[in-house]
Amino acid sequence: MPRFLNAFLAIPLAAAMCVLLAVRTEAGQMTDLERQRLLAHFDMTASWLVDEVSALSPAQLAFRPAPESWTILQVVEHLVLVGPIYWNDLQKALAAPPAPGASTNTDVGLLWYGIDRTPSVRERAIPSEVPTGRLKDLRTGLAEYRKHHDQLVQFVKTTDADLRRHIVARQACDAYQWALLISTHEQRHILQIREIKAHPRFPN
Repeated sequence: MPRFLNAFLAIPLAAAMCVLLAVRTEAGQMTDLERQRLLAHFDMTASWLVDEVSALSPAQLAFRPAPESWTILQVVEHLVLVGPIYWNDLQKALAAPPAPGASTNTDVGLLWYGIDRTPSVRERAIPSEVPTGRLKDLRTGLAEYRKHHDQLVQFVKTTDADLRRHIVARQACDAYQWALLISTHEQRHILQIREIKAHPRFPN
């Protein structure tokens, strides 16, 4: 995919995904359209992340806007850390018996989670998902991120599981929504990276 998310288009295109990805919530196998929409969101986030970070210098990757803030490299490390955790949460949900009721979340609500970076909706990462500084090389981090991302994409392309009937307890959402949340979570952190890059002291 070409590098298509220029700075002035990023948020409008992200918001447009909320309209395009407003999907049904009743039980049943994914329709072709649902699958395509989910894959489109994955494609967007993967391409966007690479676009935002691949040309950054070591000084830019290590820039910290405030003492308690993450650097861009730490944001990438966080995405690497959560990849296998979120995958395991998905697999546990699918291995459990089907749930009697539907998710109380909405697909659109999870899509807005990926866009809304207002302070009132920001959350702190749980300890197991906080970057520790072990990631030293961006190329290594992106390769690891892509491995987990591609695993999920391949699953979405091929699964015939009834994702709506299985609930991920951590978020009280169905498995389809959890897959969507993984991508919108990446989107939130891409927007975090953009905020870091927009800081007045960000290195040239």
